[in-house]
Amino acid sequence: MGDVAERIAAVVDEFADLDGREKLEMLVDYAAGLSPLDAVHAARKAASEGRIHECQTPVYLWAEKAADGTATLVADVAPEAPTVKGFVAILAEAVRGRPPAEAAKIPDDFLDKIGLADVLGILRSRGLRAITARVKRSFAEVG
Repeated sequence: MGDVAERIAAVVDEFADLDGREKLEMLVDYAAGLSPLDAVHAARKAASEGRIHECQTPVYLWAEKAADGTATLVADVAPEAPTVKGFVAILAEAVRGRPPAEAAKIPDDFLDKIGLADVLGILRSRGLRAITARVKRSFAEVG
């Protein structure tokens, strides 16, 4: 299903005609797609490794290059934050199986393009932007 840019464009299209409530419901639907942590990453989380400190919600991210050289985003988001978890799930799906250098090119304005900045408010939007920045930076480093 296309490169990262095409996947992001598809998500933007999916959110385009939704009102605020529908966008939040869509994020909750996406949240169900985020895989639970394996034992290795659970141990890393327990050691506070991978935490996004700019986000009020406990979010842990690991941008990794799989054995086949493709991008994998492993993440854990507190269950009481399904909108944040949904956003992370969207990012994980967008980069899955693509080259890390391509995964590092998620648009900075992705949150604005899907219309979530106004729906979520300043603090939560700041946290989601920090998540996006960390994902991009991490994949640039592993790429």
